[in-house]
Amino acid sequence: MMGARILIVQGHPDPAARHLCHVLARAYADGARGAGHAVETVEPAALDFPLLRSADAWQHGAVPEALVPVQQAIREATHLVFVYPLWLGEMPALLKGFLEQVARPGFAIAAGGRNPLKAGLLGGRSARVIVTMGMPAAAYRWFYGAHSLKALKRNILEFAGIRPVRTTVVGSAADLAPEVVARWCARLRELGAQAR
Repeated sequence: MMGARILIVQGHPDPAARHLCHVLARAYADGARGAGHAVETVEPAALDFPLLRSADAWQHGAVPEALVPVQQAIREATHLVFVYPLWLGEMPALLKGFLEQVARPGFAIAAGGRNPLKAGLLGGRSARVIVTMGMPAAAYRWFYGAHSLKALKRNILEFAGIRPVRTTVVGSAADLAPEVVARWCARLRELGAQAR
């Protein structure tokens, strides 16, 4: 069986490699590479691109030069991994701006398709979304309904045809003891090895 082609989008907006998101993304990548999968990582914080400001720019404007290789990496991937911290209940603005630029009509969804529920152009790929947050994971899932995670899964990834989309929520991130971080890293190495 051939290995998967995995693209990891490490979406922490601070490029300093000292955050839990960086550590978890590296653990996933290490596990995947150790199992023979091809892994590429992109960090939106290290790329220069503008925010979109109009529907016309989204539909008809050129993709920023820095993001053209990202679209190619998505085309070649069989599995996508998104890692980011929860900020103000959502993904950070930089990651949202990155997705708006990358997931254009004609690339992620059909341009002018008649049935928006069948507009996805990125079928044949699976995804994992890993979110870190200050609150306990149970509070996010049950009290807040994991609303932003569900929106990314349903309104962006699945809408573009990516299925299945699996999720990992790491709560109380600022207070994790080193041994708990080590357990999370072991779990993500395992998931990376499975390309899940």
